[in-house]
Amino acid sequence: MDWRLEGSTQKVESPVLQGEDGILEETGEDGLPEGFQLLQIDAEGECQEGETLATGGTAWCSKNVQRKQRHWEKIVAAKKSKRKQEKERRKANRAENPGICPQHSKRFLRALTKEKLLEAKHSGPRLCIDLSMTHHMSKKELSRLAGQIRRLYGSNKKADRPFWICLTGFTIDSPLYEECVRMNDGFSSYLLDIKEEDCFSLFPLETLVYLTPDSEYALEDVDLNKVYILGGLVDESIQKKVTFQKAWEYSVKTARLPIQEHMVRNQNGKNYHSEILAINQVFDILSTYLETRNWPEALKKGVTSGKGYVLRNSVE
Repeated sequence: MDWRLEGSTQKVESPVLQGEDGILEETGEDGLPEGFQLLQIDAEGECQEGETLATGGTAWCSKNVQRKQRHWEKIVAAKKSKRKQEKERRKANRAENPGICPQHSKRFLRALTKEKLLEAKHSGPRLCIDLSMTHHMSKKELSRLAGQIRRLYGSNKKADRPFWICLTGFTIDSPLYEECVRMNDGFSSYLLDIKEEDCFSLFPLETLVYLTPDSEYALEDVDLNKVYILGGLVDESIQKKVTFQKAWEYSVKTARLPIQEHMVRNQNGKNYHSEILAINQVFDILSTYLETRNWPEALKKGVTSGKGYVLRNSVE
């Protein structure tokens, strides 16, 4: 756009500004940055009113336009200064903490998580969630179970050594599947197996270990050659020995978490003590033990104070 001054057709040369990261800003049809196009429009109106004057062959606009231009230049300079300070801060942090890895992009972290989960499918520990007992559960119980599955999967993604998760006795036309899709964003893209068959027909029975609080045998170690089963059951009426009875019918080994061996009952006002945990709490215990090989530390991770148990060494 030309600025006309006393019949002349001289053009004012506008400085070229850089946006963030040193990239030129987008220009309009006249080749000027969008920010200066706005200033130019204002200037045109003012210049048409005779507020410009010629000095040494250069067109000068009004003080108002010059003020706007200086303001814009200050904004650009401030952004550059802020980026420089941020780079210096990160450099100083890396120098003070050389052991800390540099911050990775979200895309890189997602790719790393996917790689770990797929590796677990071939060589990692295996965990089945038995969902064949959900047909008697209420809508509220299904919602709670869907939330537990979400938290379990989230913990597994963060684990240094994740399990391969298999949801068995699970169909995509079931009320639980609909609830999982409703409550869990991206559930259909979870990196796990969904099988309509139950766990007893998918794996050799001698490799199965059903984890149930009603078992008389305490789990001593996590064996990579075994497939551990958690009963996907939320029962507000608390029917006893449901999962234990199911394992007994198939002659499958059972085990309970070693809560009694490493924890004691804590005196509380309600006199409430329970070894029944949500599936995500059981998973947190197994995952922590797999990384630390320390049952007290693992149990502390999953057995909340509301269950009425504390570690033995905390009361001695």
